Amino acid sequence: MNTLDLAAYGPVIPVIVLQRVADAVPMARALLAGGVRVLEVTLRTPVGLACIAAIAREVPEAVVGAGTIRSAADARAAKAAGSRFGVSPGYTAAVGAACREAGLPLLPGVATAGEVMAAMEDGLNFLKFFPATAAGGIPMLKALAGPYPDIAFCPTGGITPETAPQFLALPNVKVCGGSWLTPQDAVDAGDWSRVTALARAASALRA
Repeated sequence: MNTLDLAAYGPVIPVIVLQRVADAVPMARALLAGGVRVLEVTLRTPVGLACIAAIAREVPEAVVGAGTIRSAADARAAKAAGSRFGVSPGYTAAVGAACREAGLPLLPGVATAGEVMAAMEDGLNFLKFFPATAAGGIPMLKALAGPYPDIAFCPTGGITPETAPQFLALPNVKVCGGSWLTPQDAVDAGDWSRVTALARAASALRA
């Protein structure tokens, strides 16, 4: 899979932080019910890999990937758990090589022109712009479009339902990442209808 294919499934990739394995499958099904098929489950918690494995096993129609890939070990573990893609907060050649060796398509994080070039040198042309709002937001993405017209971005970090359409309107933005689709209070309460409603609204952001 080419990571750019992820953009074909919808305008927003949810950035998901799970505290309990038991929440993984119902949350994935709630997002799917709202039209969101690509799921980035982060490795920020001890249960991240187990959650990915549960979704890959029980919700095969979802395209589940691992966020917060920071090392070769993360890449191997994510692939073994059933991840179909990986997302990193930054980029190093070592992480890129590990993902290639593991057969894990990578959406690497970048925040500067130099980081864009480092990823380009390793053959990557669809990049996560992170942290999007803190790293310059829309003005920075417009600036990067000049020297890098062949690079597409997935801005993530600080994006809201209100600002997402502005990012998605940029020619070099194919999809954006958002944590608002799975609010912690909704997940804790098992309020899956709310997650479905948020997913449905996110799916409609790009008309």
